[in-house]
Amino acid sequence: MAHTLRRTVVTRWDADSVFAYLLDFEHAEEWDAGTVRCERLAGDGGVGTRYRNVSKFLGRETTLDYEVEKLVPGSQFVITGGNKTVVSKDTVTVTSRGNGAEVEYRAEMTFSGVAGVISPLLTPFLTKLADDTEAQLLRTLDSKAAGA
Repeated sequence: MAHTLRRTVVTRWDADSVFAYLLDFEHAEEWDAGTVRCERLAGDGGVGTRYRNVSKFLGRETTLDYEVEKLVPGSQFVITGGNKTVVSKDTVTVTSRGNGAEVEYRAEMTFSGVAGVISPLLTPFLTKLADDTEAQLLRTLDSKAAGA
C-alpha cells in the first residue's frame, strides 16, 4: 500500500534561500522530525547526489539511501530513497510568496514485505510524523529567516 503525505508551510524566509537550504538534504537533521542523521555520500547537490539518512520511526532507527532524481533550479527537486522495506519519493516545491516562500513537501511511501502487509496500520503514525515535520520545518525556516 502506498501512502502519500503532503504538507505546506509559509515562511518569512526568501524563496531562494529556502530552496538552497532544503536542497542540501543534510539539513534534514534540522527540519525533519524523523531524521536522526543525514550525510552526503556523493555529488554536488544536483541530480545524482546521494545521501544516507538515518530516521527514527516507531522507536526504531532505519537507514534509507536517497538520490536526487530531478532538479528544477530554484523551484523544485525530487529525491528518492529506500531500503528493503520502503521506498520514499519526496517532492519539494518552493515558490515565492510576498517577501517569503511557500514550501510544499510531498512524500510518497510504498512499503514491501511484512511492512507492506501492515502498512494500513501505519497511517496514523505516518500522519503524526508528517504533522510534527510540518511544525518543525516552519520553526526551522522562520528561525533561519530571523537570523538572515
